Amino acid sequence: MGSENLTIRPEFILLGLSSEPRQQKLLFAIFLVMYIVAILGNLLIILLIVWDTHLHNPMYFFVSHLSLADACFTSVTVSKMLANLVSEAKTISYAGCLTQMYFFFAFGVTDSFLLAAMAYDRYIAIRNPLHYTGVMSRSLCVGFVASSWIVSHLHSLLHIILMSRHMDCENGTDVVEFVLLGLFSQPEQQSLFFVFFLLMYGAGLLGNIMMFILITVETRLQTPMYFLLRSLSVVDVGFLTVTVPQMLVHFMSSSKTIPFYSCMAQFFFFYVFGITDILMVSVMALDRYVAICNPLHYAIVMNRKVCGRLVAGCWIISTLHSMLHAGLLLRLSYCGDNHLPLYFCDHEPLLQLSTSDTSINEAAIFFEGMPVILGSFAFIIITYLRIVAAVMKFSASGRRKAFSTCSSHLTMVVLFYGAIIGVYFLPTSSYSSQRGTIFALMYTIITPMSNPYIYSLRNKEVQKALRNLLGRISFSH
Repeated sequence: MGSENLTIRPEFILLGLSSEPRQQKLLFAIFLVMYIVAILGNLLIILLIVWDTHLHNPMYFFVSHLSLADACFTSVTVSKMLANLVSEAKTISYAGCLTQMYFFFAFGVTDSFLLAAMAYDRYIAIRNPLHYTGVMSRSLCVGFVASSWIVSHLHSLLHIILMSRHMDCENGTDVVEFVLLGLFSQPEQQSLFFVFFLLMYGAGLLGNIMMFILITVETRLQTPMYFLLRSLSVVDVGFLTVTVPQMLVHFMSSSKTIPFYSCMAQFFFFYVFGITDILMVSVMALDRYVAICNPLHYAIVMNRKVCGRLVAGCWIISTLHSMLHAGLLLRLSYCGDNHLPLYFCDHEPLLQLSTSDTSINEAAIFFEGMPVILGSFAFIIITYLRIVAAVMKFSASGRRKAFSTCSSHLTMVVLFYGAIIGVYFLPTSSYSSQRGTIFALMYTIITPMSNPYIYSLRNKEVQKALRNLLGRISFSH
């Protein structure tokens, strides 16, 4: 990126199989026949499996999707090759090349996963034939196929993102690193704030790790609420670790730089853990709603499987969300100024530094980010309104108990979402580094550090479990 006289190639030349003109027509005929045979064969298999009810079983279900993937896989490359064989122009545009690569990876990896699923299907059919239909249920087969398509597209999107950065700065002045200005520029303050934030980071790690251990080893804490709290602790540890260690290093170093792709990686994982945190808070609100408004069915509604799926859904949505926004950032150009007025790589400062048109990025923030973040916030508000309506029918002691259960969670929701909305959903033109720093400290350090103490360590069950754990440790010594 920093080389002189940098030129961007708008297209590539595909050399093909042979440069001899006399061989072009022969190769065209051979591969056209092969392509038609492949397409017709795969389409015929799909039609047969769809129309013949005798073929409606797990094995042929996988075969139909494999045929679809194979037909698409063949079309991704052969159609372009056939066009080049009869054309003087052997070029493919940069965007066309990336598009071809994306679908080549997507269909190729899907093919691989489907073959693995078919191998498992044959293993069950031969090793355990009496239970074949029970094991290879419709839902399991659909899950295998859906996972194959989803994982392959995520895999393709990741590699396309890593290859799709625009580099259109003149004279090779594309930014290769950013300077994180941090919180304070005065040297005499660096050591003081290093100790202060190191203690906060240590307290956050200690609290969240302790919560994870307590909930894992204490059988009385094996309930849906504590399962979600344990998952939240994992998220908070990641959320803290994405930003704070980098900040601590910069406090004690004269160099405040971070390489471009390290900055993008930090941004990606910051979003993954941050959005997962947001969604987990929403799931916890749902848990409290069911526990208070429908206590007799709480154990059934919020069972282990449902909680596991909700947590997995939070991770999947946050990863997809982060990949979208990281990909949109990678397409931007950064020329000249490389100073970020924060202690980590955040969205708004990166957009402000870009010399490209950021309208697509800002549209994605509002049209994709708003349903995720504000939708979760609205869900929490509606949930708590229904909780309040239900609690008002309780006795005085019941109301106190219910409100004490929800008060800490609701307080952290207001602080967390207030900071996020203040940073990401006010107009970019009104963004200031001071406002961004204050809000960023709130949701990147204070909230994840405080969660285990506010949510759980004030809880009598957790305190008792902690005393029991410490007692067992001291007795063993």
